[in-house]
Amino acid sequence: MSAKKIIAVVGATGAQGGGLIRAILKDPAGEFSARAITRDVNSEKARALAQLGTEVVAGDVDDEASLKRAFAGAHGAYCVTFFWAHFSPEREKAEAAAMARAAKETGVSHVIWSTLEDTRQRVPLSDPRMPTLQGSYKVPHFDAKGEANAEFTRLGVPTTFLLTSFYWDNLIYFGMGPKRDEAGKLVLALPMGNKKLPGIAAEDIGKCAYGIFQRGQEMVGRTVGIAGEHPTGTQMAGTLSRAIGQPVSYYPVPFDAYRSLGFPGADDLGNMFQYKHDFEESFCGPRNIEFSRSLNPELQSFDDWAKANISRIPIQ
Repeated sequence: MSAKKIIAVVGATGAQGGGLIRAILKDPAGEFSARAITRDVNSEKARALAQLGTEVVAGDVDDEASLKRAFAGAHGAYCVTFFWAHFSPEREKAEAAAMARAAKETGVSHVIWSTLEDTRQRVPLSDPRMPTLQGSYKVPHFDAKGEANAEFTRLGVPTTFLLTSFYWDNLIYFGMGPKRDEAGKLVLALPMGNKKLPGIAAEDIGKCAYGIFQRGQEMVGRTVGIAGEHPTGTQMAGTLSRAIGQPVSYYPVPFDAYRSLGFPGADDLGNMFQYKHDFEESFCGPRNIEFSRSLNPELQSFDDWAKANISRIPIQ
């Protein structure tokens, strides 16, 4: 029996990478094995992956030499960056370039680069509809990833460019869940007007990535988007109402108000939501639900996710 093809997974202890590793482990008869890349091989999450039988190696997106060692001998690599750890688009671009060079030099046959749109292609810096941030960006955590696509292409790295969607898990971890107003009623406040917000369970991103690796060379050179559903804010509030068992109303926060909330990254996220709102059709279009389900037959709808996770959403 031939040895399995190794998929080297950056961010193995995070949401996207962890989901991919679990998808590989769940398919023991499949053609792939997982190599978890993490900065700290002794962390609790890394040790848990090792106990499941995953190869765990040290690697850091800020250390190109470590990436080359981690990618060596791998058939595939899942590449992702961590903008919210440092809020620096310049650093994110440097990390993406390091991963692209490491994949090229080690001969990786199939890379998935977890990316997003460069919003400046539709909203140039001169466009006043939303503020320019950090001097060079409209939505820094989108634009840097989109700009970095060119590094994979320039180097000739065999890449699938994966456009992800809003994590429904943000309702758990990012403080975006329903909150009580002055009257004690639950309100879901998002700056999306009446437009659709493509979303996905974080775990499903990894499962979809596994489906891409399974399809192999037919996916190289393609840009594909994934989502579990495209609900409006009102529809999300309705789903949460049913899951919680009490009414949740939707409040469309004005973009400027969201940008001024003051938490780190509020201006970036405010611009992000406005971009999704203003370009609803072109943003939803690539994130085809049926295509996502073809990659991941277990794809969850928002209703599925809410029923399974409602006890984890902090209700204040």
